[in-house]
Amino acid sequence: MMRVAVVHDWLAEIGGAEKVTRELIDLFDADVFALVDFLSPEDRNFVLHGKHARTSFIQQMPFARKRFRWYLPFFPVAIERLDLRGFDLIVSSSYAVAKGVRKQPGQKHVCYIHTPMRFAWVDEDGYFQDHGVQGIKARLLRWVMKRLRHWDKASSETVDRFIANSENVASRVRKFYGRDAAVLLPPVDPEVFSLHEGPRSGYLVAARLVPYKRIDRIIEAFNQLPELRLTIAGDGPDLGRLRSMAGPTISFAGHLQQPDLVIAMQRSSALVCAAHEDLGLTVMEAQACGTPVIALKAGGYLETVDELHGSRFFPDTEPLCIREAVLRHETAKPDLAPLRLRHTMSPFFRDQFRERFQTLVLQVMNHA
Repeated sequence: MMRVAVVHDWLAEIGGAEKVTRELIDLFDADVFALVDFLSPEDRNFVLHGKHARTSFIQQMPFARKRFRWYLPFFPVAIERLDLRGFDLIVSSSYAVAKGVRKQPGQKHVCYIHTPMRFAWVDEDGYFQDHGVQGIKARLLRWVMKRLRHWDKASSETVDRFIANSENVASRVRKFYGRDAAVLLPPVDPEVFSLHEGPRSGYLVAARLVPYKRIDRIIEAFNQLPELRLTIAGDGPDLGRLRSMAGPTISFAGHLQQPDLVIAMQRSSALVCAAHEDLGLTVMEAQACGTPVIALKAGGYLETVDELHGSRFFPDTEPLCIREAVLRHETAKPDLAPLRLRHTMSPFFRDQFRERFQTLVLQVMNHA
């Protein structure tokens, strides 16, 4: 029987990448590896099916539970030191360094890539601005980023097959690594994200509260729409700043467990998204519930937002653009078709993902 190791970057919270890793662990009954594993018991049961990841030395570093990102310069050596001997297949679920694990002779490595490191390749200046990095610290971190890019490019050459989560990311793989990637959008669980055709009211943001999500722009837009209610589901370091901006019709629900998040999606008039995402699994999940999406016309959303059946784009993250898109949605409400919107997500349901992923893995394993 083939032994499989699934390698994730770090396990600290649940996002789209963690949902993919959950599927891969289940698909292969795999052992799990990561830089750190600080999941809560509830999140561990969901993502790891109750398992614990085998972790790197960063797990034991001072303040790692809250500040493991401080050790970014050590991430490459930490991921390379993970002991994967005895496994036939390595499957990395990577948006940072997971794909840099070392493989042994005879092993195969398939990387499901969510993106090459955003902070090193895609938006270094934006990362510095969002985190207030400047002066000597900025110069030091730019040197670290340069070394990370060099290591990242070199480690990409040891991957046997890249599978990108979107055409958007496949183009980055070609640009930064000089490698081709198959495209397989992440899985949506149709039983969890089930169709809702009942009444809907209010608008929803569901995201980690960090600057690049541009939730502040959405808040500014809804502050100009006092007749409409906005709920923000999620937690993160930007919470205090966002609360201070929000008007009386904007509420913060905190981190919602998945059953509660699904109910919030199903009962909302629309999900609003303003980040420039690599893909954006939450958009697919909302539409599987029959819930329209109002999203920035950029990045991975171009591959998943269905304008034909109620979802819509706005061209820029200026609050005025978001406000106008919401008002257009309010006008179009009577014409929405939840069943048809869900149907457009059916090619991305989990069974199709599993079948396609297994086919791609078998191609690699059968290739001498």
